[in-house]
Amino acid sequence: MSGHSKWSSIKHKKGAADAKRGQLFTKLARAIQVAAREGGGDPAGNAALATAVQKARDASMPKDNIERAIAKGAGNDADADSFESVVYEGYAAGGVAVLVEALTDNRNRTGSEVRHLFSHHAGGLGEPGSVAWNFDKKGVVLVDAERHHEDDLIVAIDAGAEDLTRDENVWEIVTAPGDLQAVRDALAAAGVEIQSADLTMRPQSRVEVEEGQVARVLRLLEDLEDQDDVSAVHANFDIDAATLERLAPA
Repeated sequence: MSGHSKWSSIKHKKGAADAKRGQLFTKLARAIQVAAREGGGDPAGNAALATAVQKARDASMPKDNIERAIAKGAGNDADADSFESVVYEGYAAGGVAVLVEALTDNRNRTGSEVRHLFSHHAGGLGEPGSVAWNFDKKGVVLVDAERHHEDDLIVAIDAGAEDLTRDENVWEIVTAPGDLQAVRDALAAAGVEIQSADLTMRPQSRVEVEEGQVARVLRLLEDLEDQDDVSAVHANFDIDAATLERLAPA
């Protein structure tokens, strides 16, 4: 698994830059609207909404923006109704499985753009089910291992975490989807500084990527995440953390 949590940390840092130029706020508002539409406007009874709201708070999205997005979704706003969730499956260079989650108001447009990105970076879009079998939906919390000892994280296990592992300088805490918020809250109450906490599709197995293919794989993931309709990108790569740090897109 070496390097995979490092990529999550890099994406988290990149998110702060995205927020400054507005792209991330737009994506977060859309996710909040859809979650509220599908599960109701109360985060206490809607785990997907609670996660979307927390991500927005982590990105310093204004409270008024969050509340407007919830109201739009819960009130069956026409804009919220126009969006649908779509999942695309494919392979990056080196046989890396990629799962792309999107919220779109035009499935044909988004599908065409995603297909182009796969092709442009020596990958290919697959059929439904071609890679989804290799991913499980989990909550994942990342904590700086240089700042916190394993003993600091016992509260996460008590709150329902399934697994706790160290990957380079990052602690990775895995939870069932419904336990993510409880684990996050327990860590925060214990004074643990959280790098990120999110629902993700976690691969059951990983593919080791040769150094010559790393840049292609990372550039595809980067460009997919920058696509306006894409809300999340998951991949089963295994890349050495030092190589990842050196070659990751700025």
